[in-house]
Amino acid sequence: RANLPHMRKISPLNVSGFMTLDNSTKRNLEIVKSVSGGEEGTLFSVLDRTVTPMGGRLLKCWINQPLRTLGPILERVDAVDELVGARALTTEIGETLSRIGDLERLVARISTNRATPRETASLAGMLEASDMLRSALGAKGGPRTRALISGSPGFPDLARTIRDTLADDPPQSLASGGVIRRGINAGLDELREAAHNGKEWIANLQRTERERTGISSLKVGYNGVFGYYIEITNTHREKVPAEYIRKQTLTNAERYVTPGLKEFEEKILNAEEHILRLESGLFNELRFMIAARAEEIQQAASAIAALDCLSSFALVASSSGYVRPELDDGTEIVIRGGRHPVIETLLPPGETYTPNDAVLDAGTNRIQIITGPNMSGKSSFLRQTGLIVLLAQIGSYVPAASAKIGIVDAIFTRVGASDNIASGESTFLVEMHEAANIVNTATSRSLILLDEVGRGTSTFDGISIAWALTEYIHDAIGAKTLFATHYHELNEMAALLPGIQNLKVDVREYGNKVIFLHKVTPGTADHSYGIQVGRMAGLPEEVTARAAEILKNLESSELIVHGSGTAGREAGPGPGGTPETQMSLFGARDEKLREMISGADPDATTPMEALRILAELKKYVSSS
Repeated sequence: RANLPHMRKISPLNVSGFMTLDNSTKRNLEIVKSVSGGEEGTLFSVLDRTVTPMGGRLLKCWINQPLRTLGPILERVDAVDELVGARALTTEIGETLSRIGDLERLVARISTNRATPRETASLAGMLEASDMLRSALGAKGGPRTRALISGSPGFPDLARTIRDTLADDPPQSLASGGVIRRGINAGLDELREAAHNGKEWIANLQRTERERTGISSLKVGYNGVFGYYIEITNTHREKVPAEYIRKQTLTNAERYVTPGLKEFEEKILNAEEHILRLESGLFNELRFMIAARAEEIQQAASAIAALDCLSSFALVASSSGYVRPELDDGTEIVIRGGRHPVIETLLPPGETYTPNDAVLDAGTNRIQIITGPNMSGKSSFLRQTGLIVLLAQIGSYVPAASAKIGIVDAIFTRVGASDNIASGESTFLVEMHEAANIVNTATSRSLILLDEVGRGTSTFDGISIAWALTEYIHDAIGAKTLFATHYHELNEMAALLPGIQNLKVDVREYGNKVIFLHKVTPGTADHSYGIQVGRMAGLPEEVTARAAEILKNLESSELIVHGSGTAGREAGPGPGGTPETQMSLFGARDEKLREMISGADPDATTPMEALRILAELKKYVSSS
C-alpha cells in the first residue's frame, strides 16, 4: 500500500457478466491478434479509431470481454447512436481527446514518484481537456454520453495549481534545476539570483570596495583552496578597513575576507544544492497534492477511455455503413446482408464484399450445414456471423443491412488445423481437444462455429465423428451452430433431424473453370471443385489433367495408375505402342484366383484333393 498510493481499492472481476471466448475462438476470429501474430487484419485494427492510449487499451478489453447482459449493452449502443447522430460533437470530442495522453499511467507515475517534472506539467493540460469534454457533453451530448462523464469531478483548481507551481517548460530531470516557477518561494529566488548573478555581484563588490577604501588596486578573486578573497598590495596596507580579516599573506600583498563575502561564498558554493533541495521539496508537495486526488483522476480517465471507445465505434459506423443492431434476450439471430468487418476493408479497389444472410434459432434453424468448394467463402461466412454477434455484444454497430441478435453466452470455434508439436499432439488430436472443449462447455445459448471437423483422419472416421458430433449438439446441447464441411454425406442429416438445415455456397462452372459467387443459399453442393482450385493456384496443367482423370476413375471405382479402363490388371499401350500392364492402386481383383476357389467343390473333394488345391493356391499367391 505504501508503494502504491494510487491503488485505492481492489474489486473482484465478475466473469459471469461477460461472454465466454476461449483462446481458440480469439485466435480463429482474429479479434486482437492475427494468425501471423500482428494487429493488422484483426477486428481491433478495424474498430480502433481511438485517440488516447487508455482508450485503445479499453477497446481491447471490450473486444476480449463482450457483455452478456442486455442493459449494459444497450447503454453502449444508445451512446453510439447519439454520437452517430451528432457528427460535429464527435469531431469536437476527437480534437479534445487528442490533447489527452495516458492519464491513467501518468497519475500512477506521479503517485509513485516516478514522473518527471515535464510529465507532471503535462497533467495540467490533460485535466483542462477533461473539463472541456465535460462542458461539451453537458451542452451538446445526449443522455447516455452526458452520463458517461457527468459523474467524474472537474479539476480547474488542480490544473491551475500545477501551472502556477511549475515552470512553463520544466526540464525532464529535477536535478537540472529550473523546475519551480519564479515567485513561488522567495528563498529559492534569492538562491537562483546568487547562482546566476554571482559574477555580477563580485564585480559590484570590487567596485564598491575600491570606492569605499580609496584603494584603486583592490581586487576580488577566488581559488579552490581559500575560496573568495579581497587582495590588497602592501603599498596600501595602512588603508585596510578594520573589519577586513587577514586570510593569506603573499610576498607583496595580503588577502582578506569580510563577513559579507563569507556569506556570499556560502550561498554561491552551496546554491545548487540548496536549489535542488528547495525545488525537490516544493515538487513533492505538488506531487502529494496530485496523489491525494488520484482516485478522482482515475475516475475521469476511465470515463474518457469509454468515451474514446464509443466515439471510435461511431466513426467506424459512419464511415463503413454499419447499422444499429436490435438486441434482446431471445434465442434468434437474424442477420440480413451481413458482411465480414475485416475482409471488406482488405478487398482491392473496385471490389465489394458479397453480403449474406444468417438466420439461426432454437427451432428448425438450430444447426446449419454449409457445403461448397474451397475458396467459396464458407469460412468467411462462419467468421462474419461470429464477429457480427460479438460486435453487437460489445455495444457497437454491425456491418449488415439489419441485425437482430439474441444475446449469446459464448462463441466457440473449431476452425483450421495445426499441430502442437511441443505437447506431442497431432493435428487431429488438437482438433479433437477443441471439439471436446466445445461440447463439454457450450449451452443452448451458445453460438458454435465448426469448420471441417474430422478432416484430420481417414474419410470414414471423419464422417462418423462429424455426424455423431452434430447429432450430439442437436440433441443434447441445442446450441445455434454453423457447420462448414466437405462431407456431403452430412447433408442427409437434414432429413433425419428437425433442427438441421442445409446451406450451400453458389458457384458457376464454365468448362474447366469455376467462378465463386460467395453467395450462401439453401441447398446442398455436389462438387468440391478441388481440381479447379488447384488450377487457379497455378498447378501445372499436366498435374490437374491427371488429377481429373484419377477423380473420374475414383468416382467409378476404377482407379488405376495409367490411362483409363476397368478394374484389375489390364493391358494397355505402353511407350512405343507396346502393351503395358496396368495395376490398380487399391489392389486388383485376381480373376484366376477366384476361378480356382470357385471351381473347387467342397462336397465332392477328398482330403487329399483339398490339400492339393490348397498347395496350388499357396504356390499361386506366392508367385503373383
